[in-house]
Amino acid sequence: MATINFTDFEGQTRTVDAAAGDSVMETAVRNGVAGIVGECGGSLSCATCHVFVAPEDFESLDPMGEMEDEMLYGTAVDREENSRLSCQIKMCEGQTLNVATPETQV
Repeated sequence: MATINFTDFEGQTRTVDAAAGDSVMETAVRNGVAGIVGECGGSLSCATCHVFVAPEDFESLDPMGEMEDEMLYGTAVDREENSRLSCQIKMCEGQTLNVATPETQV
């Protein structure tokens, strides 16, 4: 198992267990985490799963692909240096990840 700490726009944090190999978006949607929409189901075509990865966790992630980078320009809330699409972040066994959701996804 892995752990994801989701912090919403108001500062409330919810901790959710994640299966290794599942994406952050899949885990959020499966557990009803507010702030992650995932309209496209993870096909990298909507940008409604935008998250801000905690700086201490950002460098440990696999690098962002070109398509994800382009999609982040279409988010409802402006991207930041630590922005990622949560459908593109796969969890690893024993990993703990801290992400914050933007004020809105649409």
